[in-house]
Amino acid sequence: MPNFVDEIHRRRTFAIISHPDAGKTTLTEKLLLYGGAIHVAGAVKSNKIKKTATSDWMEIEKQRGISVATSVMGFDYWRASGGDNSTIYHINILDTPGHQDFAEDTFRTLTAVDSVIIVIDSAKGVETQTRRLMEVCRMRKTPVMVFMNKMDREGKDPFDLMDDVEKELGISVTPITWTDGQGLKFTKSYFLNSDEAQTLPSETQDLLSIYPEFDEQAYLDGNLAPVFYGSAYKTIGVQELLDFFVEHAPSPRAIEAMERRVDPLEEKFTGFCFKIHANMDPNHRSCIAFFKICSGRFERNVYYKHVRKDQQMRFSAPTCFMAQKKETVDEAFAGDIVGLPDTGNFKIGDTLTSGENLHFKGLPSFSPEMFKYIENADPMKQKQLDKGVHQLMDEGVAQLFVSQMNGRKIIGTVGQLQFEVIQYRLEHEYNAKCRWENMAMYKACWVESDDEEELRTFKTRKAQYMAFDKEGRDVFMADSAYILNMAQNDYPHIKFHFTSEF
Repeated sequence: MPNFVDEIHRRRTFAIISHPDAGKTTLTEKLLLYGGAIHVAGAVKSNKIKKTATSDWMEIEKQRGISVATSVMGFDYWRASGGDNSTIYHINILDTPGHQDFAEDTFRTLTAVDSVIIVIDSAKGVETQTRRLMEVCRMRKTPVMVFMNKMDREGKDPFDLMDDVEKELGISVTPITWTDGQGLKFTKSYFLNSDEAQTLPSETQDLLSIYPEFDEQAYLDGNLAPVFYGSAYKTIGVQELLDFFVEHAPSPRAIEAMERRVDPLEEKFTGFCFKIHANMDPNHRSCIAFFKICSGRFERNVYYKHVRKDQQMRFSAPTCFMAQKKETVDEAFAGDIVGLPDTGNFKIGDTLTSGENLHFKGLPSFSPEMFKYIENADPMKQKQLDKGVHQLMDEGVAQLFVSQMNGRKIIGTVGQLQFEVIQYRLEHEYNAKCRWENMAMYKACWVESDDEEELRTFKTRKAQYMAFDKEGRDVFMADSAYILNMAQNDYPHIKFHFTSEF
């Protein structure tokens, strides 16, 4: 049986995040290639390589060349450090969607990782979506490394790019790998050999001296970001990034629960569900609940407590992942991501433990930006449509509201692309067709009050604006900022929430 503590220490669980088209999925492919997890790296919408990216396994992702859901990929990586210090690391990569319409999926993914690699397109610099994701990393004090991609293209000034990162992401940086257009170099912080220093011009060395040397503790505290330059497409700097990452990135870290702080080295098992995905195997219409193991060891066919349901459950077929591909595992350790077959037992935010009542924090659901009525376009397929909508909403792809006045179903999303993805998946995964009807809606907010009489009066007078979410909670659907402001002023004892935590 593997040593419990050693198994946890050798784990590295991280997310790769970026804005669209920065090269995030291409970098993921090359990391998998170096790790020996795949033998041919795929491409995103490439005519040169017929193999599609491993992490973009959904049909709509293959067709559009975008990531619309987080993929989980685990593999072992042998890092030769010399002498007796060679280590086999177990790496869990979570490749997140880059498109802002799927930001909620990325936000929830960040709760399940111990560190982050941010990919930046050197031609575009830091974009809005990347800044927002970095804000979440700062809030959670998540260690960050930066991969400055597409440096094989001419005209990129590395110093301007580092200044951009410091200014826009609000974090100190230190360069680890360097490029002068001719090849990859290494800074004073991390040399392959002592001769490398002589390959940098004196003026470059002077400029590099203004940046701090790599300080591992500052990095682990989330105060310093190592920067790597390279090209994921041409496989420049990827090996160096991976080797440096496994050596310095944190093993599983402690996680805050509402009741207490959970240390990964505790022997008792704890874990939480941060993602649900329907139709991992379309032939069986199966759902998988993704659990981050927070502490201890998870074992197959052992009973664990489902905290929300207050039930004992065991799992005969827990799985580990390589994107869509999965295999049954007998055990997993803190830091790992395991998939549990779900027949409707789990919701995002659910906790499994060895018996303790714990609730993990930080899995929010944000108020949508766009709203549409969803209607059945094929009366013969109502059952399929209902099942599809139910399962896709459980994923957190979008949010379902039901009008309390007329029972019409409303889908709320962050952007238009989500409606297209939902419609595509309903047709191709559930054999159901839907049509959308536009509606004028400003904001959906969850309402509650300690004053039951005032809440009852509010719901009666605002009946045309009231809906239930999929959990049966009251939601106020304001069609304008004016209506929302008036409601807040007229009912001071009612709380209006613009996020709902799972």
